[in-house]
Amino acid sequence: MATRKRKTFDPSLKLEVVRMIKEQGQSIQNVSESMDIGPTAIRRWLAQYSAEQSGQPGIGKPLTTEQQRIRQLELENQQLRQDVTILKKASAFFAREMK
Repeated sequence: MATRKRKTFDPSLKLEVVRMIKEQGQSIQNVSESMDIGPTAIRRWLAQYSAEQSGQPGIGKPLTTEQQRIRQLELENQQLRQDVTILKKASAFFAREMK
């Protein structure tokens, strides 16, 4: 039984596909056939784009550069918070050891 390898798409391609449908008025079916992309994937990208345009994070990888940057900053912020927590615990530990 052969397993199908999942295709991966660059966010810029996803955004271009969304723009073809939103701005140029092409149908999902037409774009799907011409670019050999499943219509379900295109519908997910449209939902993601709509969520991002309304200010929500959406589901999945961000499409727009602004949302990509926000996601990157959120991850960085989370890592920095974890670092601060570890440093606080370490300083409390060493403060007790010095007494």
